[in-house]
Amino acid sequence: MDKTGQRRTNRDKVFRPERTETKTLQLDAAPLTDWDSAAAQAAAAGCNSVAVTVKDASGQVYFDSAQPAASGAIRTESTTAAALTAMTASDTYTIARLSCLLDPIAAKADVEGMGLKNTGGYIFYDGNNLNWLDPSKSGTQEYLSGLVKECASMGFDEILLTDVSFPTEGKLNKIAYPGAGMQESIRAFLMAMDTALAAYPDVKLSVELPESVITLGQDETAGLVLSEIAPLVDRIYTETTEGSIPALEAAVEAVGEDTVLIPELTAIPAESDQPYLLTEPS
Repeated sequence: MDKTGQRRTNRDKVFRPERTETKTLQLDAAPLTDWDSAAAQAAAAGCNSVAVTVKDASGQVYFDSAQPAASGAIRTESTTAAALTAMTASDTYTIARLSCLLDPIAAKADVEGMGLKNTGGYIFYDGNNLNWLDPSKSGTQEYLSGLVKECASMGFDEILLTDVSFPTEGKLNKIAYPGAGMQESIRAFLMAMDTALAAYPDVKLSVELPESVITLGQDETAGLVLSEIAPLVDRIYTETTEGSIPALEAAVEAVGEDTVLIPELTAIPAESDQPYLLTEPS
């Protein structure tokens, strides 16, 4: 597989709805219990797409995953499975929002196999007293790629990976960084997530990045380099304001010919054809 990924090169670029028409409402980070109500909420906000959190930054998983590492982290309601089935069977374009490397539950449960360690050989705590997964470890890649596959098999149209970075707060000099290097570890991790979707060529793979990584091109502390990441994904999401969109789009296009910027906004943009993710319903 080359840098862009064979799956991404071969798959159909047309999906439901059209790329330029995707107007997404971010639903609350909680188990989905009623698809009809969620669909009505999206319609009221003028959106034709929804983003559902399937795993949050606390490590909780909001669907009935069969991954062994998810044991003890699953949080669902009695109607969640039916609601998710109804959602993915609908005409609505659906996005699974999956927090990746910030995961205190999995990191503590399997320090050796997945956890990011400190130089003393123990689990690393960041500036917020939270724990992270090491993207270079096979256990981390197996767990998260397993979740990605499950979301694709459930019928999601797109997988949005968030919290893809190394910690940026706390005693960073105490982190036992991977021998392969931070940037290469992040790149290998994203390649593993792309490979996980090999059987689902129509499912889009996206990543959320800080706006500063797009404007500056990198964040050495986080191990993020835009030119390395953009060619590996279909879309890059970032929290921003409407006025910053043109410059951000140009920066992404410069390093990822087929990669699309999706701004995460708190209000519907004035440009009617602008794709976006709405984080606060109007």
